[in-house]
Amino acid sequence: MARRRNRRTAWPGAEQSLDIFKAKVAEKEGFKAVRGKPDSVKYEVARSLGVPLHQGYNGHLKSEDAGKVGGRIGGSMVKEMIRMAKEQISDSSPEQRGSSSRRNKM
Repeated sequence: MARRRNRRTAWPGAEQSLDIFKAKVAEKEGFKAVRGKPDSVKYEVARSLGVPLHQGYNGHLKSEDAGKVGGRIGGSMVKEMIRMAKEQISDSSPEQRGSSSRRNKM
């Protein structure tokens, strides 16, 4: 029997920020994100990939097709988070970047 995953975030209250981030990434990828309906992106992605995803029950959906949709959205979000982290690291001063490595050597 399949289990439903727990959809809570690691930080309570982060859901709204994640929804906003998801919408920005989707728009950057060329998909239309509807405010207040973060799941709308997955239906648009599914349509663009030819995946028969509908609201409600999707038990007929192949795991490969579900992975195509989720991978397109989640993969883009991960790439953007990595880009943001690299940018943040490069913007920090050398002293800030080196402080943690100096601590590890002691």
